Amino acid sequence: MTRLAGTVALVTGASSGIGRSTALELARQGAAVAVVGRREDRLSDLASAISDAGGQAAVVSADITDADAAADAVDRAVESLGRLDILVNNAGLMLLGPAPGADLNDWRRMIDINLMGLMYCTHAAIPHLVKAAADGPRQVADIVNIGSLAGRMAFGMSAVYCATKFGVGAFSEALRQELTRQHVRVSVIEPGSVDTELRSHNLPAVQEQIAAGIGGIERLQGEDIADTVGYIVTRPRHVAVAELLVRPTEQA
Repeated sequence: MTRLAGTVALVTGASSGIGRSTALELARQGAAVAVVGRREDRLSDLASAISDAGGQAAVVSADITDADAAADAVDRAVESLGRLDILVNNAGLMLLGPAPGADLNDWRRMIDINLMGLMYCTHAAIPHLVKAAADGPRQVADIVNIGSLAGRMAFGMSAVYCATKFGVGAFSEALRQELTRQHVRVSVIEPGSVDTELRSHNLPAVQEQIAAGIGGIERLQGEDIADTVGYIVTRPRHVAVAELLVRPTEQA
């Protein structure tokens, strides 16, 4: 399948989970992919997997919570692969627990990654995406932001995580309205429970609470969200998917 042949995608948080699966999916559909993250060894393994399957990938090690580093990551991706047609803002952090007595550094880290990092990458990518929509093979470009069910519904023990994901939704919709006439589509995907490393960033007691709250349901996999990204970015030029909520079938 080569619906994205001739295009270039950049995926943040590509070293694991949804990001890794998304990079593989976009490469499978013909895009050259810049894989961005902090764990360079994992990014190199991912790039090798893409190359071994006949695709093209560039490794861009960066901490996108720094505005200059995020802008440099976008520049390096464009320099390596020649253009930019698709930006997938996937990098994220989920540190849960009660708000009273919370570590303010945890709050800042979530805001920096989930919201500011996404904004920094988007800010740097917009000129390239506008250009791609004007003169690229598809005559359209895409920004896909990975939000969360927690960006639609607020939950106890996740006040700041929810705040960041509500922010992603608001930013995405406002930006969509600004860029739509230039054929840069802005989409937000809101996954429910996904089986990734995200929970492992929490203390064991919190992980137990998360598991108890979810129960024994069959959770989504990274590939399920990657498939959703692939669907969004391969729609015809006149079709824009602004928002998609994806839940496990068994999740209430």
